Amino acid sequence: MNFTNDQHEPLALGLRANIGQFSLLVLINAFVGGMVGLERTVLPLIAEQEFGLASKSAILSFIVSFGVVKAFANLIAGKYSDAIGRKKLLVVGWLFGLPFPFIMMWAPSWKIIIAANVLLGINQGLCWSTTVVMKIDLVGPKRRGFAMGLNEFAGYGAVALAAFASGYLASIYGLRPVPFYIGIVFAVLGLLLSWFFVKDTTGHAREEARAQSDGSTVDAPSFREIFAVTSYRNPTLFSVSQAGLINNLNDGAAWGLFPLFFASHGLGVRSIGVLASTYPAVWGLSQLATGALSDRWGRKWMIAFGMWIQGVGIVLIAAAPNLVDDLTQRFWLWIIGAVLLGFGTALVYPTLLAAIGDVVGPGWRASAVGVYRLWRDLGYAIGALISGMLADFFGLVWAVLAIAAMTFASGIIAALRMHETLAARSMRSSM
Repeated sequence: MNFTNDQHEPLALGLRANIGQFSLLVLINAFVGGMVGLERTVLPLIAEQEFGLASKSAILSFIVSFGVVKAFANLIAGKYSDAIGRKKLLVVGWLFGLPFPFIMMWAPSWKIIIAANVLLGINQGLCWSTTVVMKIDLVGPKRRGFAMGLNEFAGYGAVALAAFASGYLASIYGLRPVPFYIGIVFAVLGLLLSWFFVKDTTGHAREEARAQSDGSTVDAPSFREIFAVTSYRNPTLFSVSQAGLINNLNDGAAWGLFPLFFASHGLGVRSIGVLASTYPAVWGLSQLATGALSDRWGRKWMIAFGMWIQGVGIVLIAAAPNLVDDLTQRFWLWIIGAVLLGFGTALVYPTLLAAIGDVVGPGWRASAVGVYRLWRDLGYAIGALISGMLADFFGLVWAVLAIAAMTFASGIIAALRMHETLAARSMRSSM
């Protein structure tokens, strides 16, 4: 169905009608993911080997700064993208990300590393949030899960490639500066493509809202009301928000603790890079299927089972040193655990975003996504704090097992409290 915007240009909803802009946003989101993937293998090792940090809490402090800042950048992106447009926030996000790789290459102290992760958090929050919302705007209601699967595939596929590449380069050239050269390419291309080629999609969201309202005018709720509904009032949106928080809680632990855990059992940086990239690689590739399948099978049980499968993968990674003595056999058990963790996350990640799109109206979609992503990315900070303290007091294994237990519990909450959202989408689409 074709529409007209304020400039009298034809607008259309749907993937096929917007394939050029959609593909461009997929590519840009790959650059966004690549920026954070640079840290997955090498940064915990830099903390331990270059700066001599022994406390796991101190090492994971970079994830705390990243997670808190990214969470609130998500909230800002959600709140203001409806008012000032998606594209402007996307460009601003890249401007904050541009200095990041240069700082990481030459930072003389751990405090500067933490400051650089503040910039990275702003970059990730603004850029990833806006590309998510823009893709939802473009495809309309019918293929939302598929669109989110493509979005997260691009982002986390790039996380995996960057994690592997940085680990490989670090094994040859050292932990700094060479592994961060790739980040310069990501940041420059992301900024240029966003500035010169991306078109704002706010008009698509307005046309979808107009079509669904059958010509009547429906005011969006206040931001305070949106925050309350998304955070706790609506049981489905609460289930989605808590699952997102716990998902990134275990992702933050995997990011900060797993390289140290693997190194403590004798793995070199190249092997750690393989393991650090396997989890996001499976996560990214699987989302090509899981996002689309959630459009057919539903959201609720994919989310619940995804959390449980993540928990199994985390337990296997923690238990592997006690199951086998041979390092090669441990490595393959860790690979299996990383595959399970990645597949479980793939069941959850695009499905959570699609569920929000099902429940909320297009007039306040960006704000609701921003609130959800606030809670989700606070999981990085909470996970880093909890797992760091547990590792300092009880050891790495108990810290990892505690994260697994929280992940299982999150799946139970989703199973008990969440309602299936495809019915809500179908009802709104027929209005």
